[in-house]
This record gives sequence, structure tokens and C-alpha cells, in this order.
Amino acid sequence: MMINKSSIFFVFLMLIFHNIKGQIQTDSTTINKEFLSLDEALKNPESVFRLNLSNQNIQFSDSIWSKFPNLQYLSLKNDHLKKIPEGIGNLKNLKVLDLSGNDFKLLPNTFSRLSNLQELYLNDDKYFQLDKNISILSKLPNLKSLHLENDGLKKLPKNIFELNRIEALYLNNNQFKYLPLEIKGLKNLKYLDIHDNKFRLPNNINEQQGFGIEIRF
Repeated sequence: MMINKSSIFFVFLMLIFHNIKGQIQTDSTTINKEFLSLDEALKNPESVFRLNLSNQNIQFSDSIWSKFPNLQYLSLKNDHLKKIPEGIGNLKNLKVLDLSGNDFKLLPNTFSRLSNLQELYLNDDKYFQLDKNISILSKLPNLKSLHLENDGLKKLPKNIFELNRIEALYLNNNQFKYLPLEIKGLKNLKYLDIHDNKFRLPNNINEQQGFGIEIRF
């Protein structure tokens, strides 16, 4: 049986069309779908881009996270975790992570492997020891936004300047009595949210001192 060139070309076009169609479906549907159940997400973990496990009493194994190579958004909010799983460092494509409302003190060393993480929520984490976690956070090359809201903070650690890639810092609903001068060490900071803190501005603060950022009081 002979196959002419036109038939081969037709089959080739069909294969291209099929691949393009699959890519469009992935971009428009799969990426935006948010999974709310770990069991459901594990049925086809490679297609999971958003995983919201907030307000759930779940025991996580370290090995489970390596099953989600394409995960970009993860929320473990209000899960009252006393320890963040070390395996979370396997989420190489993670961009947004919400760890708010948990009971842990320290981030695991593997956390520094989250090379694509851009935004991190650490709100309502009363036991979180910011000063002891700076060294890990400073190793995140793409971290631009850091949320430390309602964490009971009274001051910023002196080594906060190590987070020199941060562009947006959220410190609202804490216990600052004064505008923390340590923020001057954050050379790339463009936005500071510090509302709902009962403090007064020092007399020596003015625009000429090089803050150069938008501050929400």
C-alpha cells in the first residue's frame, strides 16, 4: 500500500493541531482550576497548578510534594501546622505560598530551594521567629512580596536588610510604636503597608532621608 505525500502532510497537520489545542486547554482551563482536596489533586498531580488546602486537618508526608511538578499556588492557611514539611522545597515552580495561621517557629532549610517563589504569606503566625528565618528567606532569589500581618511584631530584626530583593512589605496589624527605621536597609522596597499600628512618626523622618517608597499608614 502506497501513501502519497499529501496524506503524510495531512496527518502532520492534524498532529500539530492536536498539540496546539491541548496547549490552549492547559493555559485557559487547567492553570486556573483550584483544587480543594489533596486526594482529588493526587489523582492527576501533574495537572495541578493551584492547590488550596486551607482550614484542613491534614498530615503531610515529605514525599508527597514531589508529585506536583507544576504547582504554582499553594495555600496551607489555618492548618495549625507546628512544622512545615521539608518536602515543600521540591515545588520548583511555586510562585505564591500562603502559610498564614499556623503554629510553626522555623522554616525548614529546604525552603530555600523555592527558587521561583514570588509572594509569601506569613500572617497570623504568632510563633514565627522572623529574626531566625531571615537567612533562609534571603536565599529566595525571586521573593518580591512578604506578608507579616498580625504577627505581634514590635520591631524588625537588624538583619532585615538581608531581604534586599523585597519590593512590597506588609506589616499591618502589628505592635510597632514607631516606624521601623530598619526598612531603610531594604534597597528595593517600593511599597510598605503598616496601617493599624499605634505609633507616631519620629520627627527626623522626611522625604529627603531616602525612603523613596509608598507607605500606607
